[in-house]
Amino acid sequence: MHDEQRSDGSVVPTKASNDGARAPEETAEGRDPAKENTREQNAARAQNRIAAQRALDRVREAAKKDKKVKFTSLLHHVTVDRLREAFWPLKRRAAPGVDGVTWDAYAVDLEARLQDLHARVHRGTYRAKPSRRVYILKSDGRERPLGVAALEDKLVQKAISEVLGAIYETDFLGFSYGFRPGRGQHDALDALATGILRKKVNWVLDADIRGFFDTIDHGWLVKFIEHRVADKRVVRLVQKWLQAGVLEEGKRFETDVGTPQGATISPLLANVFLHYVFDLWAERWRRRNARGDVILVRYADDFVLGFQHETEARRFLLALQERLRSFGLALHEDKTRLLRFGRYARERSAARGLAKSGTFDFLGFTHVCGTSREGKFVLLRHTVKKRMRATLKAIRQALLRRRHLAVAEQGRWLAAVVRGYFAYFAVPSNGRRVSSFRYEVTRAWLRALRRRGQRGRMTWARMTRLASRWIPLPRISHPHPEVRFDARIQGRSRVR
Repeated sequence: MHDEQRSDGSVVPTKASNDGARAPEETAEGRDPAKENTREQNAARAQNRIAAQRALDRVREAAKKDKKVKFTSLLHHVTVDRLREAFWPLKRRAAPGVDGVTWDAYAVDLEARLQDLHARVHRGTYRAKPSRRVYILKSDGRERPLGVAALEDKLVQKAISEVLGAIYETDFLGFSYGFRPGRGQHDALDALATGILRKKVNWVLDADIRGFFDTIDHGWLVKFIEHRVADKRVVRLVQKWLQAGVLEEGKRFETDVGTPQGATISPLLANVFLHYVFDLWAERWRRRNARGDVILVRYADDFVLGFQHETEARRFLLALQERLRSFGLALHEDKTRLLRFGRYARERSAARGLAKSGTFDFLGFTHVCGTSREGKFVLLRHTVKKRMRATLKAIRQALLRRRHLAVAEQGRWLAAVVRGYFAYFAVPSNGRRVSSFRYEVTRAWLRALRRRGQRGRMTWARMTRLASRWIPLPRISHPHPEVRFDARIQGRSRVR
């Protein structure tokens, strides 16, 4: 206890502060704080997190209330606590950026490092580092460039993403699904399937923007950010990341356009860019120009539209090409198609002596017009063949690298891989493909075990017993798309 003097001169006893200092009894006895008191620091951090979340909630409410308001003070939301929360979820074994700093190295004296980073950000002395460019192999055999950001850049980008996300999540439209909290690939797939099944869709436009992340115009992007953000410090941070460049084979290259794929901030910036370039424009075009049904689903730079009338679909395609061209973008000619698809596509194609309706790929699934046993239209979704072949190839190569391990260890690894595959692809109407995947994985494991040079040759009968023990059986784990879509929207606006 100690005394505190009031403004009127009286003195009252007060309790000692419990803000992390040692209690007086513990100090007098020369011992460490009691075990129960170790929660005090965590409680303070929890309170800080709650306060920070409430502050972003106020930003979110203000953005939702007034769609034209510009936020003049946002950087104070980038706190040490927010930077710390951005640090812990990072992958510990992730490749380092150009500075070579790893997660484990940064974790040493973490609090001092975060305090220093926070101070540099707010003083304006923080400098973004160029991304280290690496290439990954795509399923079609081509290479995709990725930018590996420095660890501190990841932390600041994550914090800024949360702050900007509180604003833009109130602006983004319902048919945008890519890289948004609470929305995933299956949500986009459900919306598309429900729209095709319930709306008068006869034509589908499957569109893809050529090299989108590599061709985003920095000038336009900054203008779009400034529609809602008037805090020049935040805008300068975005500009620093855009202009940081890339480092490849020891040489630094300036970047006048594009955002590095793999950067934490890139998905949000891409959604902001397409929100103004495509989403708002497409929604306005649908209201003003379409007389028939039109559905839209966008996941990042990959989007699918359904039309009732062919003439409207072709007019939209021409208008879309012109719209993208004015912002320095272009459709990928090989990946953009307009095809007859939907409930009446098969009958109308047959009546006109045309070939059967086409198919299109979206988010790993080939969409096919089918019929039920009763002759009714059904939408079939199968795993894209080249995606399945690429996955199986990767598994075969990994098994060859692991064939020296114990069979049980290989089995546990394969079980995790197959469960992850089923978790995404085990949708209704795809049972045959997932069963085929399990069979091919079993065959690949058999070949890998036979190459170990065992005395007793691995037989198929023995392999079947091993597979039944370790490799999960295929089971449809997703509900029908309309059921999950209705449960998600819960009475809100239907498919539009």
